[in-house]
Amino acid sequence: MDLMYFAELAMNGALVGLMYALVALGIVLVFKSSGVANLAQGALAMVGAYVVWWLADPLGAPLWAAVVVGILIMFFFGRAFERLALRRMIGQPVIMVIMLTLGTEILLRGSAPALWGAQMKRMDIGIGQQPIVLGDMLINRAYLAGGVVAVVLIGLAMLFFNSRQGVMLRAVSDDQTASWAVGISVERAIGVSWGLAGIAAACAGILWGSVQGVDWTLSLLLIKALAVAILGGLDSIGGVVIAGVAVGILENVIPGYIDPLVGGGTRDLVASTVILLTMLVRPFGLFGREDIERV
Repeated sequence: MDLMYFAELAMNGALVGLMYALVALGIVLVFKSSGVANLAQGALAMVGAYVVWWLADPLGAPLWAAVVVGILIMFFFGRAFERLALRRMIGQPVIMVIMLTLGTEILLRGSAPALWGAQMKRMDIGIGQQPIVLGDMLINRAYLAGGVVAVVLIGLAMLFFNSRQGVMLRAVSDDQTASWAVGISVERAIGVSWGLAGIAAACAGILWGSVQGVDWTLSLLLIKALAVAILGGLDSIGGVVIAGVAVGILENVIPGYIDPLVGGGTRDLVASTVILLTMLVRPFGLFGREDIERV
């Protein structure tokens, strides 16, 4: 085995995994505060990327302004979705709420090409294409920048959940009735979590849009994000970092050695296999609480 080849695959895979973790962060934020699996996160990332592209390209706004405004739009988009759709589901079985988020994912995925066209849009955020040479390894510059941004944002999310507001969100997740009794606004707390999920989606969409372009396929990041969130534990913010690195390395290393033998196609199997094995062997994930209910 060529150790340098393996190291290059593993390093780039780890950085990709951190970018997956940023998408998964939105799933964990919503679950951690409301106990609902957010299956619309992939489409939210896609919409965030489209919004920033639309502001920066057709409208001609400066990139920094497009990014800031796009993040704000996605924050309020997440809050509006919770207020107008999810809040109407109060009292309904959890599975119905989950199906609503999945239906939203499908709706947004189908609407994007109709609104902005099916052709892929280029989004340049100033990250060069020249790889970084580290000894005999080539490190993708965009993956490195994306990985650093992901770690910073996930770290900020961990700090937030240790703040007073974050403790309130965790209390709502543990027991909504008790939270009501002590004066916590449950609706507001859940709305904030969806707004934060919108911010995570926007940041992830911008980073991934700069790597692969902006089109409807960005919504397919949902499968990767689910693998990361389930493996790390749906209620563990720190878990998405470890799980993201693990999924990214597996997704890069396995195809690197197996694809030449079988003709390709193994990359798409990794995330689904991780989901399946985790649910069978450790359904609460590596760092999740064992009392999490699965539906």
